Amino acid sequence: MPESSKERAEKYLDLGHSEAENHAKTQLELYEKRVKDTASATNAISEFFKTNLIDFAWHYLRSRFGPRHPYQAYPRNGDTGIYKLQSSIPSRTEISLALLSDWASDTEESDKIANLVSKYTPDYSIHMGDIYFVGTPKEIELNFTAPYASWYYGASGSLALSGNHEMYSNGNAYFQHLLPAMYAMEGEIKKTQQAGFFCLENDDWRIIGIDTAYTSVGRPLLEIISPPDCHLKKEQVEWLRDVVKLGDKEDKRGLVFLSHHPYLSAFREEYPKPGAQIRELLGEADRPIVWIWGHDHRLVIYDMVKNGDGPVAYGRCIGHGGLPVEIKLPDATDIKKIKYYDTRVRTVIKRHSLGYNGFARVLIQGKELKIEYRDIEDTCVYEEAWEVDKQNGQLSWKINHVIPELAIQ
Repeated sequence: MPESSKERAEKYLDLGHSEAENHAKTQLELYEKRVKDTASATNAISEFFKTNLIDFAWHYLRSRFGPRHPYQAYPRNGDTGIYKLQSSIPSRTEISLALLSDWASDTEESDKIANLVSKYTPDYSIHMGDIYFVGTPKEIELNFTAPYASWYYGASGSLALSGNHEMYSNGNAYFQHLLPAMYAMEGEIKKTQQAGFFCLENDDWRIIGIDTAYTSVGRPLLEIISPPDCHLKKEQVEWLRDVVKLGDKEDKRGLVFLSHHPYLSAFREEYPKPGAQIRELLGEADRPIVWIWGHDHRLVIYDMVKNGDGPVAYGRCIGHGGLPVEIKLPDATDIKKIKYYDTRVRTVIKRHSLGYNGFARVLIQGKELKIEYRDIEDTCVYEEAWEVDKQNGQLSWKINHVIPELAIQ
């Protein structure tokens, strides 16, 4: 019998973040697929031992103790990683992007979100990390590269950041299988994505995807003594400084950063270290940025805030792309960080109240950058816009639309 959408969703409920659990989930997927084609119980038991135990032990130990995929940085193969924003439809007056995070789960919801994205034919589609359970070649194929995969490839570009789940397999499949399928157009030339970070820009805005995942997974025992902080590796910092020229005081374009891991969070770990590195590169204490991330499986609009030594940021979490959306309120201290939060219940599975999946639709027209946060039913639940002052880099912000259910205070 084909797996139902409910059965698929149940596999992601209460999903933890240990490598062992996620490797086990991957092997269970392979086991269940083989069992469907197995005629006898004896063969089923044989397949379990062959597929689950041996493969699980091998892949888990190799990822925990084996070498990480070599880090890839720009310039590489003559590519700087900076691409000019361009529209795929000449008649359009704006540039459009679709941002999805934690989408690559092969659920019914992720397929619906991808189909919804295709309805809007964005110029660019960007996946902001986490291919479940451990970012194997097969999981990348199911979600992105197979003829039946539902990922929407933008005509001007399709780019991917890495999440911690890709690094559970040491990043091998991400670098070797996913990045070769990603690209950005420069005029009529398709340029394959060469590294796990990038910059899309025009005369008014820069959208910078940063890699927080490569340093998100540590080694056994060492990660207990020194927990991973998702810091930006030296090569990425040098690229931001020397190629992107992030500290150029004459460049006052609006800045949008994309990452997998959260600059701040009201629900679990937050990672201020990348923010401190960005703030140091910017060299301006009062330069505000827009920062969008995933990792937490929910839609959250945070207050404008400065976390630690990082920049002042409009923080947005869009980790509700494909997995069951977690609904719970944080404690009283953390809830103060939140401006709006989607706590609507869409369905209940095994006594878990699950919310609405969705994505962010970004529209850039001149000095204005607008974001529509659309849910799985194509409802715009929240819309906001910023206008950049290119004399000083400051951002003016406004709410265009919000549904009442998002207000929690």
